[in-house]
Amino acid sequence: MDTNSEFACIDLFCGAGGLSEGFKQAGFRVLAANDADADCEATFRASHPETVFIPGPIEELQAETLLDATGREPGSLDCIAGGPPCQAFSVYNHKRGLHDERSGLFREYLRIVEIVQPVSVVMENVTGIFSVAGGRAVREIHDGLAELGYCVYQMVLKAEEFGVPQERRRVFFVGLKSDMLFKFPEPTHGNGTPFVKVADAIMDLPALEVNQGDEISSYESAPKSEYQELMRRGANCLYNHVAPNLGDINLRRFKHIPPGGSWRDIPFELLPAGMKRARRSDHTKRYGRLHPDGLASTILTKCDPHWGAFIHPFQERTLTVREAARFQSFPDRFRFHGSRGEQFRQVGNAVPPLLARVVASSVRNHLESHAKCLLTHAAS
Repeated sequence: MDTNSEFACIDLFCGAGGLSEGFKQAGFRVLAANDADADCEATFRASHPETVFIPGPIEELQAETLLDATGREPGSLDCIAGGPPCQAFSVYNHKRGLHDERSGLFREYLRIVEIVQPVSVVMENVTGIFSVAGGRAVREIHDGLAELGYCVYQMVLKAEEFGVPQERRRVFFVGLKSDMLFKFPEPTHGNGTPFVKVADAIMDLPALEVNQGDEISSYESAPKSEYQELMRRGANCLYNHVAPNLGDINLRRFKHIPPGGSWRDIPFELLPAGMKRARRSDHTKRYGRLHPDGLASTILTKCDPHWGAFIHPFQERTLTVREAARFQSFPDRFRFHGSRGEQFRQVGNAVPPLLARVVASSVRNHLESHAKCLLTHAAS
């Protein structure tokens, strides 16, 4: 366990840094991180300059490199966190399965854990991991961690129940060296405390028309909600608030869709050819316009109207990268690098920082309780 005042961790498959941001907010120092994506690297380095970033595929990453970079010995690190690529398990990937080479990368994660031997392990993934190959990957994760001496816990968490303004389900696996019972966080929103709504999340951002906006701009109004104040904290300007371009046919479709509406509100003659054959019960999220008093749909790697409800509540356009990041609970001080498509991909693939924070806080609470228990036994 970390002998310093803060707990320390490593982030594998760190992406843009959502998991790292959540762990930092929970009081962890992120000593090192790894990812193979160059655009993610640029975003991560800009937002986490104090963390040693080690680029390259995890298959080529040696655990000894991580230990050298952090100055740690095996068994002295508090946590390894990470979210192995989830596309192979996602329900949005119709060719998903363990035949996809990305689906085996959790084994590389376990290879690193075996040598580093952290006190705790946190792994995040999509809920689709339960259905692929009869849940074989889940069994391998449990069995692999158990063989390395960890007690394993898992739970599906709903992001909206922890202050994230978005419907999102993710499974977290937590492995612990101690045999003390681990408790996942209790929901903070939904029972008496309202969910953070779409309007709470984005309605302070400057209005834009299609293809308007700049990569660096300014706020034009004061924050209108506690969530907006939280997202703005530490930000001196506004990044990535640029409205994507759209064809005339989509603009004509959007004009028929009210807040909370969808493709069903579009006149038949304006529907895409494939959707003219759809049943009214199909494609419930396609061409959806967000309702200001509702939750955002799951933010994907594209905010494309063909994929879901990604139309602004009142403006005739789809979401900007910054609006998608707000729905993911990324602070405004995060600037996403790379092309517009790469920026959306980074946001969609990320762990919402506020969700990561509550999991990291639960892990920290467990580690603190375990340390106190050890001190009590040592003194008796």
